[in-house]
Amino acid sequence: MLKVILSGCGGKMGAVVAGVAPQNHAEIVAGIDKSTVARAYPVFESPSLCDIKADVVIDFSHPSALGGLLDYCAAKNLPAVIATTGLTEELRQKLQKTGEKTAIFYASNLSVGVFVLNKLVKQATLDLTGFDIEITERHHAQKIDAPSGTALTLLNSIQSVLPSLHPVFDRHAVSKKRDKNEIGIHAVRGGTIMGEHEILFAGENEIIEIRHAALSKDIFASGAYRAARFIVSQKPGLYGMGDLIN
Repeated sequence: MLKVILSGCGGKMGAVVAGVAPQNHAEIVAGIDKSTVARAYPVFESPSLCDIKADVVIDFSHPSALGGLLDYCAAKNLPAVIATTGLTEELRQKLQKTGEKTAIFYASNLSVGVFVLNKLVKQATLDLTGFDIEITERHHAQKIDAPSGTALTLLNSIQSVLPSLHPVFDRHAVSKKRDKNEIGIHAVRGGTIMGEHEILFAGENEIIEIRHAALSKDIFASGAYRAARFIVSQKPGLYGMGDLIN
């Protein structure tokens, strides 16, 4: 039985991760959340207060809480799966630094389908020379960061193939034709949309669209447990979906 400390246990994804623990042969032994609402396990306001032994941390929290959590993992030599998005460059560097002391798994999206989506987008970028590229992501009204971490990962995938392309997040302030070297990125927020990402390749008289839609948050929770089982047996380092799948 995998023993898990769940960071962000008071959030919606935290509830999903806890809910599917039994079928993933895992047990939530402690939670970390600024709101110490009662759970079936002890909940701590700060990771520094948590004295429960565990095999791994799974984090679906907020960027503001991540720095302290990474310090805790480094001090305890505790592996972690980090799924929080909206990270600053400083936090990304801290992920890398923490990976020097313990095994850290980071992914902006824990879906295998999204991992394959990135591979398809890279290949399409290589093959569809001269096509205009646009990224559109849609999420529920409660999502805080925009564009999504997954949209930014897709952008990085495209730029790894064509570094000359640059993102444009807002076109309303400038009246001009589309630059051939730009990638438009659009964020839609509304209702209870689970998560949809679409990449449009628009060429001369033809269009190709590659799309992924999440139909349940369970896919992210199950992905977190899969990543957790992987990371507990790894040496210190920073790992991602490529390491898990390959």
